[in-house]
Amino acid sequence: MARIVEQVKFPVPKFKKQINTAAYARVSSGKDAMLHSLSAQVSYYSDLIQKNPEWRFCGVYADEAMTGTKDNRENFQKMLAECRAGNLNLIITKSISRFARNTVTLLETVRELKDLGVDVYFEEQQIHSLSSDGELMLSILASYAQEESLSASENQKWRIRKDFEQGKVSSLQMLGYKRNHDGVLEIITDEAEVVRLIFNSYLSGMGKLAIANMLNEMHISTKFDNEWTAEAVRRILTNEKYCGELMLQKFYSENHMTKRKMVNNGEIKKFYVEEAHPPIIEKTVFLAVQNLMKKHQEQFSSKKSTTVVYPFTGKIQCQCCGKNYRRKTTATGVVWICATYNTKGKKYCPTAKQIPENTLIAVCCEVLEISKFDADIFENQIAKILVPTPNELTFIFTDGHEVSANWKDRSRSESWTDEMKKATGERSRKWHEQSR
Repeated sequence: MARIVEQVKFPVPKFKKQINTAAYARVSSGKDAMLHSLSAQVSYYSDLIQKNPEWRFCGVYADEAMTGTKDNRENFQKMLAECRAGNLNLIITKSISRFARNTVTLLETVRELKDLGVDVYFEEQQIHSLSSDGELMLSILASYAQEESLSASENQKWRIRKDFEQGKVSSLQMLGYKRNHDGVLEIITDEAEVVRLIFNSYLSGMGKLAIANMLNEMHISTKFDNEWTAEAVRRILTNEKYCGELMLQKFYSENHMTKRKMVNNGEIKKFYVEEAHPPIIEKTVFLAVQNLMKKHQEQFSSKKSTTVVYPFTGKIQCQCCGKNYRRKTTATGVVWICATYNTKGKKYCPTAKQIPENTLIAVCCEVLEISKFDADIFENQIAKILVPTPNELTFIFTDGHEVSANWKDRSRSESWTDEMKKATGERSRKWHEQSR
């Protein structure tokens, strides 16, 4: 006979599901005191969340940022990504201003989190974003936070302008100068010699690019240990501070929200201070350089700023340095030349060689088997022209096959223009007259 065993049912305990909780903290600058505050906030929130049995600790997201008006805070974005992935249910933060000072950013973020079912609790204001009156209160309080940010920005601008009126500048990093403990500019002797070399070289007839190449070959770097460029030389030559004067407020901040740096073209007042600090160069030298630069600009600048694209533009590539060839008008005619060779010289691209445009056209016609150059045929059939060695061209067709071709240098007589022949003849005639 089978034995019947009575089954006893025990009540199953119900465990309350923990809320995935994280905290967000932010400080406004990189000062030591602020970084200490950030560390303290991280410790506080870690302890707070882990002590609550209803919360499951999911980390503290912390940013060191200049303001709370932008969305480029790295850990803030990581926190939002976790919310979108469904890994967070509750975010605790100190205050609205720590979360975001921009009303639009704040409300957009809170509304997105609300749609995701994520609650944000602001400790100072004691507001839950998912509560019935949460969004209204957030909108009002965020407006105050934004006004506070605007007020702080305007106060900072007022202090800076007062300093400008007195000829003071808060920060400055430029070749040749350093600021001492009293905030006064002092000359750095060895750097000042480089500045004088740049000004003297330009007045002696060297171009900005030639000066940059000279400094690089001398292994002299910029203030920030970079290679010199023509633009870096231009900035030195146009900086009035080198003759002991200051033009202040050349730039200004667009507004307290974007913080975008704008060139001051008369939108706000500028301040010019004479004899502000010891000069590295004489003012007469500085003015002479400005006049020479203006003369060069007027001489070489075109009244029509139209860009012409030639059939060979972007098609010819130097295999020595990888740069494209560019079109250049010389005394002997139009040529195509490697960009590196043209700007830095043979030392930086030793195998490059300029190709006369007429020669280039003749070789193209030979390769394409056409009697007269046709830009459309060239564009449709030639994908690239490689320059592996001097006087050699490799044509890459659009269908993938390659054709190599050689070209010869022009004879001396061919490279002479009528003007050059006339000038040589004139010199020869004068020499014979003097010989008699």
